[in-house]
Amino acid sequence: MIEGDGILLREEWHENEDGSRLLLLKFPLFEESGMVKHCFTTRLGGVSQGIYSQMNLSFSRGDKTEAVETNFRRLAAALGVEYGRFVFTDQTHTINVRRVTAADAGAGLLRERDYKDVDGLITDEPGLVLSAFFADCVPLYFLDPVHRAIGLSHSGWRGTVKRMGAATIETMRQAYGTRPEDLLCAIGPSICGRCYEVSRDVAEMFFAAFCGHEEEIAKPRGEKYLLDLWLANEIVLTEAGVPGNQIASAGLCTCCNPELLFSHRASHGKRGNLGGFLCLT
Repeated sequence: MIEGDGILLREEWHENEDGSRLLLLKFPLFEESGMVKHCFTTRLGGVSQGIYSQMNLSFSRGDKTEAVETNFRRLAAALGVEYGRFVFTDQTHTINVRRVTAADAGAGLLRERDYKDVDGLITDEPGLVLSAFFADCVPLYFLDPVHRAIGLSHSGWRGTVKRMGAATIETMRQAYGTRPEDLLCAIGPSICGRCYEVSRDVAEMFFAAFCGHEEEIAKPRGEKYLLDLWLANEIVLTEAGVPGNQIASAGLCTCCNPELLFSHRASHGKRGNLGGFLCLT
């Protein structure tokens, strides 16, 4: 079912109340810590229909509200977390990272968020479920096992060229004393370097931001370039000080697997959203 190169994910199936099955993807690197609950969702196991089929987690793309709420209830049951403890990003391709607390529980799901323009979340409070949403962009997961703190960020090309991974680590350092050498990090399912075609002006931003890696990160194809966001984010994390053996890259492309994962490129924008979730136990 899952196609990709060097995939570092485990499949976990859960039975829903109606007998259908919900599929979550998990990183063994994070599971082995024993400190977090986490997952990346797939299209399988929800109740949404049509272009949102099945496990759409977006309230803003035209799906029925009750269907999305049911999907979140199924997710909460499968992940073993409280429905009212999800905390959403407000993604606008920034590198803004917000520290969230128990006062933020339910923000985005049960009530309106009282913050805007937040693409990354961090916390050191157990039970809060950091939540970010994807359909080709890169999910970044962070666990500081020393200070018992976590982070989850959304990094599209704009976030990646501005080094969202480093911004998240710096915010965790300021908030919790996190040291990059202690971190466990993961790069979640997202569009691969064989599928992600960008214009020359975007490629040139990456050439300027990643000197010495130009030929690896953006390869010419006609008048366009193929951009490798997985590699770029790995470079961001390692240059921020995270040891390479403490970074797991999913190796799973959203665009290559449209039956399993939502992809903005593959669907020409007619799609729902996947979710990345991370919670301290």
